[in-house]
Amino acid sequence: MTVGSRSGTDEPEEPAEHGQFVRQAAGSVPESSPPSSSPSSSAAGKEASGGPAERRKPRSFWKELPVLIGVALILSLLIKTFLVQPFKIPSDSMQNTLQRQDRVLVDKLTPWFDAKPHRGEVVVFRDPGGWGDDIPTPHPNLVERAFSFIGLTPPADQKYLIKRVIAVGGDTVECQGTGLVKVNGKALEEDSYLYPGATACGDNPFGSVHVPKGRIWVMGDHRNNSADSRYHQNLPGNGTLPEDAVVGRAVVIAWPVSRWTNLPVPGTFDRSGINPPAPVDDRGPSRAREPSPRG
Repeated sequence: MTVGSRSGTDEPEEPAEHGQFVRQAAGSVPESSPPSSSPSSSAAGKEASGGPAERRKPRSFWKELPVLIGVALILSLLIKTFLVQPFKIPSDSMQNTLQRQDRVLVDKLTPWFDAKPHRGEVVVFRDPGGWGDDIPTPHPNLVERAFSFIGLTPPADQKYLIKRVIAVGGDTVECQGTGLVKVNGKALEEDSYLYPGATACGDNPFGSVHVPKGRIWVMGDHRNNSADSRYHQNLPGNGTLPEDAVVGRAVVIAWPVSRWTNLPVPGTFDRSGINPPAPVDDRGPSRAREPSPRG
């Protein structure tokens, strides 16, 4: 059977000569045949030659880098301002719960919803005045200020302290001699977080202190090495702190990696009977009005 193309008529074709058959089978094009000019081949030629259909080159990484850095800075500022912020532990007053140079993440979102500090929480607060006199005044350099601005390090130009909330507004707190800390007459079982060998308040006991509304009483977990509310009763507030000085609650130890853990509220602060009794009306119990005698 002869291989070839049909002319569109019913007349039989003459067999091709042997040489011609070989050339066509090999895919050669006769000299008299014009080159193909179909649309598909034209578009392919334009794409190959860099015409309008040519694919756009991806943007250079170096051109996109400033945009990526800007987005990262904005996200960091938003996180630092509204969500969490890292703080470095400057002292041993919270051992063994926290060690010097630990980094903790502080929840700053909850205070935005007007949430108040609760008993048992570990909180970071600004020096309200007279608390941080023994802390060296920071003098950050330009790099430290930049890192602080974007939230990679704590604020470099302010004094911050970290303690545990023992009593809140409306509570009465006391610790006599070598006894236990009592909140509203209920003794706290603090063995789970106090520094081993430390007493509840043996180094500086204190009498009954009423915590005003809007203020808190704080103490360190290493009671023998903590300049907490006990040592500031000569200041306005009788050793208590204003709630608006609290930056937020420390929720997790983020660094070093070997110390990753959360900071829960100890169970002793959830015991029944620790809340203060409801206020009693000074006018006494109400009485039914007696009818007046008729004349």
